[in-house]
Amino acid sequence: MLPYDTKKPPVVRLPPKAGVDVALGRGAQIALIVLGVVGLIFALHAAKFVLAPVGLAIVVGLMLGPLATALERLGMRPWVSSALVFLLFILAVCVLVLALWGPMAFWIGQAPQIWEQLQFRLYQLRQPMETISGLRDQIREVTGGSGFTVAVEEGTPMENVAYLAPAILAQVLLFMASLYFFVATRFQTRAAVLSMCYSRRLRWRVAHVFRDVERLVSRYLISITLINAGLGATVSLALWAVGVPSPILWGALAGLLNFLIYLGPAIMVAILFAVGLATFDTFGGALIPPLVYLTLNMIEGQAVTPAVIGKSLTLNPFLVLVALAFWIWLWGPVGGFIAIPAMLIIFALTRNLLPGADWTTSVR
Repeated sequence: MLPYDTKKPPVVRLPPKAGVDVALGRGAQIALIVLGVVGLIFALHAAKFVLAPVGLAIVVGLMLGPLATALERLGMRPWVSSALVFLLFILAVCVLVLALWGPMAFWIGQAPQIWEQLQFRLYQLRQPMETISGLRDQIREVTGGSGFTVAVEEGTPMENVAYLAPAILAQVLLFMASLYFFVATRFQTRAAVLSMCYSRRLRWRVAHVFRDVERLVSRYLISITLINAGLGATVSLALWAVGVPSPILWGALAGLLNFLIYLGPAIMVAILFAVGLATFDTFGGALIPPLVYLTLNMIEGQAVTPAVIGKSLTLNPFLVLVALAFWIWLWGPVGGFIAIPAMLIIFALTRNLLPGADWTTSVR
């Protein structure tokens, strides 16, 4: 018989948890996750003054990263290639702004005349408007309502500009600094994150996440930039052919607004309708510029973009719409620009961490 100290300790079997205990445990975990997500969302919203330009810089930096890598393969040091790519980007933005400043200032000056033209066109439709007004009065009599009054508090434009200018300048400087340093230190940042991974398998997964994020976001942004440039050139030629003044301005604006999926084309249609009112003498003529743009935008969205980007970069359209609304609410126009890149980043994470997840269908 073996001594007592060599015997195995008795096995203590705990009773299985009841279904209520399991449900409460899972519910507590889900509640913690939901609270964490809600807290993160409100933290992002509260810190948008700082995080919005930094997030925009990261997205643009992911697009410019492959170009800096190509320059480094030619023998350039990272800080030199990053500075060159940064300067080329700033130069391209400045050239675009300077080229469009003159026509934009002219049309801003024409805004009162366009408004008068719109009022005149609406006056021509006074009979339908009077019918609508009569219906409104009848509804008011039935409901007993007395209407409502909108009070507009007028502010001094110079005061608003003086208040906003320092904030905008600070955000621009933060964006520029973040863009340069992100491109210059992208490999050091990746190495630092990988060094914190405690296992080889986790390190392998995180490395694939970095690879997929850079590949997906850079490919999407470069492709969509080329597509939007082509759309802008085509819109300029088409508007010039139908006699719309300043076609280069509207083509460039169409290309820029096309980065905002769904929302950008709607804004462009409204702008071109106002331009049509100032250019043509009839309502039918005023509809020509937006119809021309909508035709070209439909061709781009249904044929050109799927052919260039391909199925590997397409996302569920409902998720795209939700992401666009969420990021615009969170960070405004900057959020609208980074909505799709943010979805691609999340897609890269889920594809490596949850291989069974499938977000792919069609963007438009």
